[in-house]
Amino acid sequence: MNRQLPLRSTTLPANDLALLEEGRHPDPFAVLGRHAVGEQMIVRAFIPGSAYVELVTGEGESRRTTAMVGHGGGLFEAHAPDDIPYRLRVAWPGGIMEAADPYSFGLLLPDEDIYLFAEGRHFDLSTRLGANPCRFGDVDGVLFAVWAPNAGSVSVVGDFNGWDNRRHPMRRRLGPGVWELFIPGVEIGASYKYAIVTPHGERLPFKADPLARRTELPPRTASIVAARPAFTWSDEAWLDKRSRAHPMAEPMSTYELHVGSWLRTEWGQLGSWDEATDRLIPYIQHMGFTHIELMPITEHPFGGSWGYQPLGMFAPTARLGEPDAFARFVDRCHAAGIGVILDWVPAHFPSDEHGLARFDGTALYEHEDPREGFHRDWNTLIYNVGRREVRGFLIASALWWLETFHLDGLRVDAVASMLYRDYSREPGEWVPNQYGGRENLEAVSFFQELNTLVGERTRGAVTIAEESTAWPGVTSPVHHGGLGFHFKWNMGWMHDSLRYFTHDPIHRGYHRDDVTFGLIYAFSENFVLPISHDEVVHGKGSLLSRMPGDDWQRFANLRLFLAMMWAHPGKKLLFMGCEFGAEAEWSVDAPFPWPHPYDDLRQGVSRLVRDLNAVYRATPALHRLDHTPDGFAWIVADDSENAVFAFSRSGGDGTPDILVIANMTPVPRHDYRIGVVKPGLWRERLNSDAGIYGGAGLGNGGERHSDAVAAHGQVQSLSLTLPPLGLLILEHDAASG
Repeated sequence: MNRQLPLRSTTLPANDLALLEEGRHPDPFAVLGRHAVGEQMIVRAFIPGSAYVELVTGEGESRRTTAMVGHGGGLFEAHAPDDIPYRLRVAWPGGIMEAADPYSFGLLLPDEDIYLFAEGRHFDLSTRLGANPCRFGDVDGVLFAVWAPNAGSVSVVGDFNGWDNRRHPMRRRLGPGVWELFIPGVEIGASYKYAIVTPHGERLPFKADPLARRTELPPRTASIVAARPAFTWSDEAWLDKRSRAHPMAEPMSTYELHVGSWLRTEWGQLGSWDEATDRLIPYIQHMGFTHIELMPITEHPFGGSWGYQPLGMFAPTARLGEPDAFARFVDRCHAAGIGVILDWVPAHFPSDEHGLARFDGTALYEHEDPREGFHRDWNTLIYNVGRREVRGFLIASALWWLETFHLDGLRVDAVASMLYRDYSREPGEWVPNQYGGRENLEAVSFFQELNTLVGERTRGAVTIAEESTAWPGVTSPVHHGGLGFHFKWNMGWMHDSLRYFTHDPIHRGYHRDDVTFGLIYAFSENFVLPISHDEVVHGKGSLLSRMPGDDWQRFANLRLFLAMMWAHPGKKLLFMGCEFGAEAEWSVDAPFPWPHPYDDLRQGVSRLVRDLNAVYRATPALHRLDHTPDGFAWIVADDSENAVFAFSRSGGDGTPDILVIANMTPVPRHDYRIGVVKPGLWRERLNSDAGIYGGAGLGNGGERHSDAVAAHGQVQSLSLTLPPLGLLILEHDAASG
């Protein structure tokens, strides 16, 4: 090496040295790495805590080392030719490490990536920003990149540098404010965060990476360097079938669950994805559900939020295992014929100091004005979806889960809270849109773009809106002015039905509108009928506890309710525990209350749900025309005296018609006559009062033949025995008509 001009004193200006020593330098590449000083080229490194540093060039016999001159505080300098690659050999108290200099690399992120991010159109964001293991030339390491446009300086801190914010300051790229740094030698599994200093010099608490693909196990909050996804999938046949299906015409019976509490043991253990593979998948197959819906598994700091206050929008929670384990679980679900839907939360995020809140010292992901940016109901912050970078971040998250983990759909949480600027706000506490209205036009545009991209990129995945108002066109196509969701939760049906069933049967004749009103609008959207976690928490009690009467009546009412739900137009969603009549409301901290094998009433409810799923899936009339009035017709909707309802379901295309009759009282109805459109034999497909379900076993011997007796405007009718608090599903035998 050239030692003609010993570096007895530093060539670095004092101000730059002070900024490095304070961990505040805004442009470290301007002073670190290789630079021309007069006619000489020098290498400058700032490595506080090291004993000495050597400059290394060449390999094998041509390897040369030169001791760098230390100037105190961690600054080292040495002469170096401008055309030879070099490495730094650093002596630490615990050993010696040799690696390429992070400040010897040029610009790293392609300009196109930065441009697309600025436009909100980079939908493969998590493999560009965040922490991405990669190789530059022959050097392996990790490229860190983070968006912090208003920061004065940003550094990477982690277990590889002693969490020292002076060691690895980042370079700011021109444009939207992305900072980058390639750190050689960092390996997969390393923990890290970002140390951010505001333009005013304030040091923020270390921030977790918004684009992290793995995190530490809460309550620890660091991000973890994760490998790029390389899981070998075996579900191509599943995806191909899904891409050719028409979701509105397919059976969809969804089991909603919180995976951790479903697996939780009486000793408090949460379980893992591998355990869910071994236990949950066989159970779902046994029960006959077509899908599972996972309450949010995006990483969240507070377990008591059930996942609805997430910060890791690209990271499966570490509580259940590594990302590859989650991919393995989804792959096994598909092999078992089970679709997987994720509850996804783009409406808000918690204000934890290590998270997104005022990420660079300003309202970056959220709104500055609390009238737009703060949810009083949940004490959370609201994403600013009018900002292109934030919008792109959220859409990239949605596509990440659907494309990387092959998920079959997203249930989008709290859509109503995003659509209305005055959601849960009093007059004067919200900001109108540009036209003076309450509609959040930016959210409308966000949902339309999201759903368009899901349709274009994901081979048949669906989106489902939790939207609790009468916002028009939630499931209408975007090109017709709608939001473009495939399905919407029918909250009106849920409220009306639960209210009806809480009435003592003697009074139900006065409340028939609770049953019939929903059919007025049942085909205005593509609906899912939800009995979700929200209906069995916060003092509402379990589904069973809402049913009136003694134990026999409570369970009969529950069976009737579930049978009515499965017979009603709309896809189905049932929360865990409701499928067997759990007594207590759900608690995230309690073990799952599996029924005793000899608890005949609960085992009966479980058998009923299993049979409802089987009949539903095998019977086109119960699912094929869910989304159109052509598949439904009232037969009896006005028998208030007996509280009896009857309707027909049709699947079209010559499929057998279905007749559904519900007796909402504990009084058996004998010789109850129902008019039928088609004469002949009607076979009983299901009787919710059957003895195997815990009922009294009152019925019609399995079938009835129509008589030439006029009823309900038809010339043919059936004389039926209606079981108490029971529902019958009869199917027409076309060969007998």
